[in-house]
Amino acid sequence: METRSMAQFGKDVSLLGFGCMRLPFVDEETQEIDFAAAQAMVDHALANGVNYFDTAFMYHRGNSEKFLGKALAKHSRDSFFLADKLPIWNVKTPEDVDSLFAKQLDRCNVSFFDFYLAHSLNKKYYKIFQQHGVYEKLRKMKEDGKITHLGFSFHDNAEMLERILIDYSWDFVQIQLNYIDWETCDAKSLYALLEKYKLPVVIMEPVRGGALATLTDNALGILKKANSEASVASWAIRYAASLPNVMTVLSGMSSMAQLEDNIKTMTPFRPLSEEEYAVIGQAAMAYMGAGSIPCTGCRYCLPCPSGVDIPRVFAMYNHYKANNNKIYFMNNYQSLRESEQAGNCTSCSACVERCPQAIAIPEFMAEVAEVVAQK
Repeated sequence: METRSMAQFGKDVSLLGFGCMRLPFVDEETQEIDFAAAQAMVDHALANGVNYFDTAFMYHRGNSEKFLGKALAKHSRDSFFLADKLPIWNVKTPEDVDSLFAKQLDRCNVSFFDFYLAHSLNKKYYKIFQQHGVYEKLRKMKEDGKITHLGFSFHDNAEMLERILIDYSWDFVQIQLNYIDWETCDAKSLYALLEKYKLPVVIMEPVRGGALATLTDNALGILKKANSEASVASWAIRYAASLPNVMTVLSGMSSMAQLEDNIKTMTPFRPLSEEEYAVIGQAAMAYMGAGSIPCTGCRYCLPCPSGVDIPRVFAMYNHYKANNNKIYFMNNYQSLRESEQAGNCTSCSACVERCPQAIAIPEFMAEVAEVVAQK
């Protein structure tokens, strides 16, 4: 397994990080995790050199933290790095920071976090972060040995990122970066800022919630022509991992097959060549030309007050946009309960405020509903 040596961390971090937001589950609605399947994946990851595990308070409705608390307990505490995140939107008073943190330690069955992040900082949440003195609370926890390295995950523009970097001292930062978002969401500016401030980067959504593992037929053809043996996802993983200031690339794996493919990609790791960057550029243009909705399936938009299953609707619709198979789309779409379908959207925009991608969700829901109506 390829590792990245970061002097300030003392110990090498695996270039592949295990993101625990999309673990295999027994029931999609309840997000109940398939413990046996997920445990096997954790064990296999550790056996093959993966030592960075990332979770958050709300992943799998709180079940991700509880799962890791059990799954990692059978392994030596010094054999892995555990990263968790403080849900800023749940902080109403300074005391909430203490209670939430204590609950996370208990769920994860640990006495400290190797990496701890303020979750999803943007302009809105940064006001809460400052209002309640969150940084000062977390800094004290670090001084007390409950946090080893302090950072934040980020969803906003470069100007906002630099403000946060100037206001406080950090050990690392987590950003969304992939070969689509490099230009379309200006991830290149975020990455450049973190290089400027000499902060190691953790990459999230390198495969854009799985979208860059499927792509469109035209984009797939371009990648397969260049290398018929490489998996589609491996191109996206290598793109993120080829950047020199990246500490680890988080992959939200939900099957053993995905884990094995990612391990293969990182063992040994081969940075992209100039020719391969050009191939990815061509594939990206072909993919964006299909007009897909930039949803990563993170589920931050849920629950919808009207019951719409936003990520599933968008996943089905993006597949339709990519392959133009209306019959297949309708068969899948009709498996949704009526309340979960696009037509049940009331345009309340509660989801828009929570979406890290700032997607105009009600507008796209109206588009999906119109396509469905054209039977």
